[in-house]
Amino acid sequence: MTMIAPMRTLGGQWLSLTGILLIASTLRAPITGVAPMLGMIGESSGISAAEAGILTTLPLLAFAAISPVAAVLGRKWGIERSLFGALLVIAAGIALRSSGPVWALFAGTATIGAGIAVGNVLLPSLLKRDFPTRIASLTGAYAITSALAQALASVVAIPLAQLPGSNWHLSLASMLIFPLVALMAWAPQLATQAAPMVEPASSPHRGRIWHSMLAWQVTGFLGLTSLVFYIVGWLPAILVQAGYPAATAGTLHGVLQLATAVPGLILGPMVRRMKDQRGIAIAMSLATCVSLLGLWQLPAFAMLWVALFGFGAGAAFILGLTFVSLRTSHSHQAAALSGMAQCLGYSLAAAGPPLAGLAHDATGGWEVALACCAVATVLMAVLGGSAGRAATI
Repeated sequence: MTMIAPMRTLGGQWLSLTGILLIASTLRAPITGVAPMLGMIGESSGISAAEAGILTTLPLLAFAAISPVAAVLGRKWGIERSLFGALLVIAAGIALRSSGPVWALFAGTATIGAGIAVGNVLLPSLLKRDFPTRIASLTGAYAITSALAQALASVVAIPLAQLPGSNWHLSLASMLIFPLVALMAWAPQLATQAAPMVEPASSPHRGRIWHSMLAWQVTGFLGLTSLVFYIVGWLPAILVQAGYPAATAGTLHGVLQLATAVPGLILGPMVRRMKDQRGIAIAMSLATCVSLLGLWQLPAFAMLWVALFGFGAGAAFILGLTFVSLRTSHSHQAAALSGMAQCLGYSLAAAGPPLAGLAHDATGGWEVALACCAVATVLMAVLGGSAGRAATI
């Protein structure tokens, strides 16, 4: 999808950048901020660990289902209006999720995921359209803003819920601040709506993607990275069972979110200087494996393992997104590979949290989930060694 970019003054560009960063703050925090409160939610609502895991799974299913539709919305309504609508959907989902009934908890979570899916797809397109010479730096700023918002949501979730007269419903409702502020900042962009220029919806290269071994390797690497990351969304519960107070576990979950942003500051220049990315893909996969084994066997050093996991998983995710561009020869092919990787990758990742919850219910501990994640990171290393080679589909 290509759009004719509107002419913007310098002030208009800064306003647009502010809006972009505030939108970025809404694309993870409303989901990751729930993790520290899963135990509290389960105790008060009576849902099982496996059912609580669905709260992490529903947004991923929405990502897989809605991502292909997002591009259609952008073509029909324009990126600015579509992003504004996505923010409204996220806000509505947060309000519904925190309204009280158990059914609303799940319905609101799915609604949030649908809105975030549209933002995930269209925001990078907006950066490419309006700031083509600053994509790398703005992508870094985007990642840092998102990580800071995630960390803030994780750190304050339990303290807010424990305030006098408060509960987890009010703590979840507080996350409305992210989309509401973004809506106010983004509203002026509706007056500068770009005129869409429709491109052919199909490409002869799209069918070939599904027959390419390299495409499957990239998809597998991204999918396993997402699978492991979202299973470790249970981190607060894992740490509480290891003996940490709930507030400390929430803080460490925030540390994890911050650590995922660090690779965004250093990985771009490194990748540009590399002949291929096999070595770093394998190294980051194995670093993630070490952190998982550490959480399993030596939870007393959780701060170290959490920071290492965040860095390794964050780097692996950035590498996976980079592979989508580096392993393809033109934009149509990249779009096809991105669609394949996101659809299948998030579908795979969606199975992780409830299965981890079921394993916990069956065994009374998180050892099985951590061991399976460690095995998945070894497979990531194998796939990264293939997806990282200097080749194109």
